[in-house]
Formats: sequence, structure tokens, C-alpha cells
Amino acid sequence: MLLDYKDIDDMNRYKIMSNTVVPRPIAWIVTQDEGVINAAPFSYFIPLSSDPATLIVAIGQKSETVPKDTLANILKNKKATICFANKDNIEQLKLCSTSLDKEDSEVTKYNIEVQQLLEDFPPMISSSQSALFCEYYSTVELPGKTTPVILEIKKQFIQDDKIDENQHIQIENIGRNGAFFSAMVKL
Repeated sequence: MLLDYKDIDDMNRYKIMSNTVVPRPIAWIVTQDEGVINAAPFSYFIPLSSDPATLIVAIGQKSETVPKDTLANILKNKKATICFANKDNIEQLKLCSTSLDKEDSEVTKYNIEVQQLLEDFPPMISSSQSALFCEYYSTVELPGKTTPVILEIKKQFIQDDKIDENQHIQIENIGRNGAFFSAMVKL
């Protein structure tokens, strides 16, 4: 079967792409604005370059004219903390996928423990084995309902027992396989 993307509506194109490019990491993107911590799950992101250390995330809209809080906060404050999900926090991550008003915090509503590891970045989810502390780098202008944002990784937290002397990482991330979550395992 040969699919012509111009003949496929947005939702079905998303389903096809997200079921093909698997597994994708899933993580909270934590942002902050006026004291409110926003912790939103994302799986539509991927590393872009190691020099500069960047990744790209596609952020949709809340509605036709309103950006998601994550995008609004990144564009305003230029900072984000990406906290990878694992089997110990997947239920909290699922709860955070519900849309809240901008002045409501997922962290508060769902009793998610955070820690302020770096003063100049949003806090990280305490149960994450790894977190990326990022600054806004640029936005890719594309037509459509998503805004691709490039973030530069400035610092990374890795749980002490998850990295060895050769910089080999053994984190237990959860990935997205289409509509389902899967453990990322080493073969």
C-alpha cells in the first residue's frame, strides 16, 4: 500500500506517523509561569543534534486560537525541563494528559513530587531517572496546528546508579508505541 499524505486528514496522518515511528520516548515537559508549574506529557519529540545539543518537540494547540500552556510558557520564559517517564510514574503521567486551565498545576492537582535541582529552570519530577534542562533555541515555522520548537539541552540529571564510568546509561524509560506505552528495554 502506498499512502499519499495529501489525501489523509490530520488525525489519521498523526495516527499513521505515531504508529510507525516507534518507540518514541514519552516525558513530561515541565514549564513554569507566574508560580504555576505545568507538567504535560509529550511523545512527539526527538533528538536533533549533539552539537549544539538540541531536540525538537511538536506542540499542538489547546484550541483554534489558544496555544498549549507548554508552548506559551516556553515562548515567554525560554526554559523547560524534560522529565522522562518510567514504570514507577506512568499512572501520574497519564493523569497529566487531561487539559487543565492555565492557572491550575498538574503537579498540585495530582500530588506529583517535584524537586528544584537548578534555580534557573523549572523543577523536575522527582521520580524521573533522567531529566533534561533546556533553553528555547528557535521555532520552526510550519503551516498547520502544531508548532515545532527546538530546545537546547544545557544540563542533564541522571540518577547516580543509572550511569557508569564509561557514560553508558541504563535508564528505564517508557516509550510510546502508537496509542500504547511500552517499557524501553535493552536486548
